[in-house]
Amino acid sequence: MADTLSIPLNATREGIYISLVPQIESLVEGENDFIANVSNIMAALHQAFGFLWVGCYFVKNDELVLGPFQGPVACTRIKKGKGVCGTAWQKNETIVVADVEQFPGHIACSSFSKSEIVVPLRNSKQEIVGVLDVDSTELNHFSSTDSIHLERIASFIGKLLERID
Repeated sequence: MADTLSIPLNATREGIYISLVPQIESLVEGENDFIANVSNIMAALHQAFGFLWVGCYFVKNDELVLGPFQGPVACTRIKKGKGVCGTAWQKNETIVVADVEQFPGHIACSSFSKSEIVVPLRNSKQEIVGVLDVDSTELNHFSSTDSIHLERIASFIGKLLERID
């Protein structure tokens, strides 16, 4: 297991993701505790990009419940179809929001959040088991680059679920 990250200086966002993904895989290698692994993945994303907030919500009893995260305190429970997270869960798709103030029904957990991306987490049966949520203090902060790489990381998190004893 790795215990430090090496973030390339002056790299593009794509370059940071390309460098980060194998480090995330190494970070969780040999550790079977799901919460510990997801916590380290959230910390790695937070450290690499300086996002306002990055974390997971997991489906429990027909709502999303807060899981490991980095950033300010967050909403604890979100109903299906509510806010960006609940909408991504309901639609079963990644949602990129350039300006959260323009998203109908946005749940303002932090007034500092200006843009957001939410990626569904799926198990091996392709059922949604949660979402990966990332917020930025900047408008229009997320692009297709983030979608592609965060979907890859979300897939990895989904595979970690299969390792739970």
